[in-house]
Amino acid sequence: MSEEIIAGRGAEPAGPPTPLPELPEEAARSRASVLRSRAESYIALSRHDAAVADLTEAIALEPDNARAWRMRGESHRLIARYEAALSDFDEALRLEPDSAYALGSRGQAYASLGRYREALDDFEHALTLSPESLWVLEARADALADLGRMDEALDEHAKIIAVNGEIAYSWLARGDLYQRMHLYAEAIDDYTKALDLDPAYVRGWSRRGEAYRMIDRYEEALADLNKAIELDPDHDRALGSRGAVLSELGDNEAALRDLDRAIQLDPGYIWAFRVRGEILQELERHEEAISDFTRALELEFGDA
Repeated sequence: MSEEIIAGRGAEPAGPPTPLPELPEEAARSRASVLRSRAESYIALSRHDAAVADLTEAIALEPDNARAWRMRGESHRLIARYEAALSDFDEALRLEPDSAYALGSRGQAYASLGRYREALDDFEHALTLSPESLWVLEARADALADLGRMDEALDEHAKIIAVNGEIAYSWLARGDLYQRMHLYAEAIDDYTKALDLDPAYVRGWSRRGEAYRMIDRYEEALADLNKAIELDPDHDRALGSRGAVLSELGDNEAALRDLDRAIQLDPGYIWAFRVRGEILQELERHEEAISDFTRALELEFGDA
């Protein structure tokens, strides 16, 4: 499915749905309940348009159900329809003002729109209702980092680790923040803790390999990225990073094979196009390099 269709643009409207016969109240509530349950499975499968369709009918049948509004808002958020998500979360919170889930999700939608102050207000409210909601703490940390308030973001990650330090992801998430701050030694330490807890954690190997790459420790980077790809041969980010490392180690042909595969797996992988373009340029394959740089500009900046 194309990005335009996923984002709700470019598709021809299907026309109004065929009206359902009016149901007795008890039957309407029963049908709405099944639709909500089916939508939950659609969401688990990332079939968000199908979830939205079911939830829209469920809301028409039972408009006072906060869960349906909340779930539809989350589906809209996950496919980048942020304004629609905000509208649904507003209605969910009108019906259920103390829903930490709806507040946290609305905060994520605000953050995706760059409305960080409103996002932080929602995260603060959610955390007063559910102080140990780790996903809200992480979302708040991300918003603080986007505002450049890195020390506060690190404090949020420290809270997550204090509560959930036996989970590898808690360490990886802080490692990602350290890497964003260009504190690569600290990032490597956190990724190592994540891997101590879960030696099969593909993302941990991939991210630590990337951190090693950033400080020119290419052999260590290559070992980590090889492990990530051994565990998941189709890990596009590990393939892209290994391609960059192989190029630094002088093996441009192997680098191109990795980058070709990474782009095949994710045709929107901007960084891989840029790196492949640089390698092609170094090999004096300038027409191909121009094509990759042009594609990178189209993806990142919308160049025609």
